[in-house]
Amino acid sequence: MTEKWYQLSVEIHRKYGGKISITPKVPIRSMDDFAIYYTPGIAEVSRQIHKNPELAFELTSRWNIIGVITDGTRVLGLGNIGPEAAYPVMEGKALIFKYLGGVDAVPIPIRVKTQEEFVFVAKALEPALGGINLEDIESPKCFYLLERLREELRIPVWHDDQQGTATATLAGLINALKLVGKKISDVTIALIGAGASNIYTARILIKYGAKPGNLILVDSKGILHPERDDIDKLMIENPWKYKYAIETNAERRKGGIPEAMRGADVVIAASSPGPGVIKKEWVASMNKDAIVFALANPVPEIWPWEAKEAGAKIVATGRSDFPNQVNNSLIFPAVFRGALDVRATAITDEMLIAAAEEVAKFAEEKGIHEEYIIPKMTEWEVYVREAAAVAATASAQKVARIPRSYKEELEIAGSIIGKSIKMLEVLMMEKIIE
Repeated sequence: MTEKWYQLSVEIHRKYGGKISITPKVPIRSMDDFAIYYTPGIAEVSRQIHKNPELAFELTSRWNIIGVITDGTRVLGLGNIGPEAAYPVMEGKALIFKYLGGVDAVPIPIRVKTQEEFVFVAKALEPALGGINLEDIESPKCFYLLERLREELRIPVWHDDQQGTATATLAGLINALKLVGKKISDVTIALIGAGASNIYTARILIKYGAKPGNLILVDSKGILHPERDDIDKLMIENPWKYKYAIETNAERRKGGIPEAMRGADVVIAASSPGPGVIKKEWVASMNKDAIVFALANPVPEIWPWEAKEAGAKIVATGRSDFPNQVNNSLIFPAVFRGALDVRATAITDEMLIAAAEEVAKFAEEKGIHEEYIIPKMTEWEVYVREAAAVAATASAQKVARIPRSYKEELEIAGSIIGKSIKMLEVLMMEKIIE
């Protein structure tokens, strides 16, 4: 089945020559219009922006344009395949940004050798962009780049593998815990994999109320704890992972995945594709009404039916063909929609938590059950509400240049996202897109 999708994807990309294009959004009735859009009229627009650079967000399309930037060092499950090969993935991201968020995203794979070169390029691009989505960058480089660029740029910088996955995971977990009648402050959570996704997931879970000591992280060498042989090396080479080796795992468990899962209430796996990374007997050793998030793609760490057979109450994966898809595609278009609409200078953890809560609330209102803990990507109304929650939180935190209420952003985001979806429908109906 997978081979079929591989071949079809190559054929479709060749037929259309890629997935996105630039489309005018102003009327052109005659050549005289270019006297307004270009010379001589444009000179006054440039003069005003020169006097006040912030006007670039009002007088140009910068307010709605983000760069999807990668160095191609960790693409999907393919690894370090370089910037050219990363382009189709960044373009796919841009397509989702536009369709589900109304965000004009530009794929920007860059050829850089060092972290400092990456920072230099991103900073040089800031005047062209309203935000930056970092994508498919190897760990721990991705942690450094996110921290550094968030500190030094005045536009929102986001790393989807960290923040997007963490937010989607929290949204799903909020409802899963409701269904099993457990509180986040009480549960033991095993995080299998200690890369970009789970390191940030740990951070968000703690901010949301999980006790650090109740988290148990596992990397390829075993459970994180302060007495590991490589702890000094971690402190120097990966201070982000080191932080959780020190602060989590109050029981000081040692060993690997089975030891981490024993007696746990929740397992969140974002590690190597399976099946067989997580075994049925390890799920059976978890607490009653266990929650299993097996998020590796294209194959989860354990098949959902195997986890259920072993006693798991609720199972989620990263795949759309199984119930409960926990995927960052439910998050990033809306987070940027809300951030861009209030001209946010940053995307904070509180904005992410607001997004997760809104996504969870949307599903709860529809009626959550064991096979529906999180909305599907086709329920596009959730993106509007999520954007509104993000914008309102950014405004309350005073990181918004144009503060807006939840209600105000609900109308704005609904119009922009609705127009984006409608535009594609019309282009297809008129056979401009075959």
